[in-house]
Amino acid sequence: MRPSARRATGRTARPARLLYGASLAAALVVPVAVPAQAAPPSRTPVHLPAADGSKGQELPGMPTSLDARAEVVACTPASKERAKKQDWSRQRLDLDRLHRHSTGAGVTVALISTGVDPGAEGLDGRVTARGEAGDDCVGQGTFLAGLIAGTGGPTPRLAGVAPDAKILALRGTDRRGQPDAALVTAAVRAATTAEADVIAVAVALPRKDTALTRAVAEARRAGAVVVAAATPEPPSRGSADEIPSRTYWPAGQPGVLAVADMLPAGSRPDGALPTEDIDLAAPGAGVVSGGPRGKGHYLGGGVAVATAYAAGAAAAVRAAHPGESADAVTRRLTATAYPADIPQLDAYAAVTTVLGEAGAPAGGAERAAEPVAVRDTSDTDRATGRAVLFVLLGSAGVLSLLWAGFALTRARARGWRPAGAGTPDGS
Repeated sequence: MRPSARRATGRTARPARLLYGASLAAALVVPVAVPAQAAPPSRTPVHLPAADGSKGQELPGMPTSLDARAEVVACTPASKERAKKQDWSRQRLDLDRLHRHSTGAGVTVALISTGVDPGAEGLDGRVTARGEAGDDCVGQGTFLAGLIAGTGGPTPRLAGVAPDAKILALRGTDRRGQPDAALVTAAVRAATTAEADVIAVAVALPRKDTALTRAVAEARRAGAVVVAAATPEPPSRGSADEIPSRTYWPAGQPGVLAVADMLPAGSRPDGALPTEDIDLAAPGAGVVSGGPRGKGHYLGGGVAVATAYAAGAAAAVRAAHPGESADAVTRRLTATAYPADIPQLDAYAAVTTVLGEAGAPAGGAERAAEPVAVRDTSDTDRATGRAVLFVLLGSAGVLSLLWAGFALTRARARGWRPAGAGTPDGS
């Protein structure tokens, strides 16, 4: 593993605020550049952003956990809405083209989260749930399983990264979604015993646990690719700015691929917990998937979503390159990532790139049709604002000249007399 990349601090592009009437002038005279819009960095976003940044269909949000203080556990209700378009994250990862080369067939991904409903739409009986993991009250684990291995059901363009992979569902939280070190440790050991090819730990623990460290080391020795959330989700109350940068576990363990979430612009969401232990960033806002109840869709986001995407990419790589070791798969994912402050997952490049002996991409490696990073449009926005202001000032000047010409013509017709004054004969 190479040294962890530093935390991204890029800014999310903001649309220019135009004065009243400026939009008409700009549309007629200036070609305005529209920046890509990030989904709100909330834990339960409600709008599906189109790839071009326009507002799309509204969907219910998928929570990362349930209220730990509530006396009665109320599970996430079924969604009655279905997404009508492919979200930005799947387009950015170029999954349609990736699936021509790998679908993850023959690979098992152990997902350690809130559980997975084995009968969820799009998972087609490819889920094995251990213990209580078949009961997903929160819904997030089923949501993540759809991103890893879902077929999309009647909407194939909403398939996961590795739609032919199998899911081994393991519980790493209590029923409300609160992480527990003992549960995560037991889940990692169960995944190792089951000979899972990829282990996705969708939770992050604030303290290093000796038993968990040993379990992860055993999993790696057994040949599993271990992918883990680089941080927990930000607190629902208070500010993440008050929390100092620190290492979380098991992401901080050597050999584990630590994954963080990113917005469409490539930066981490506002309020994301700081850490230096990040190897890879993946889409983690405004992402569409299903849940454990009903056939509707939800919007989800956060570090767990990004971890699921990276785990799906690892499954696709293992299926396409079965002879590569777990360390080689991890190097492939990082070496082919789109270069940025935090390297950004490029699933298509990870599967198709021919690597040199040192693990670096050979010359002429092809990337996804759409680069993972969206260019920073802040300069364009400022230029557009200046152009609109120029148009407004120019339009005001032209109107002033027209009015002056009109006034002069009227004054000449009156013989230069003030308006309302009588004629020379006194009429």
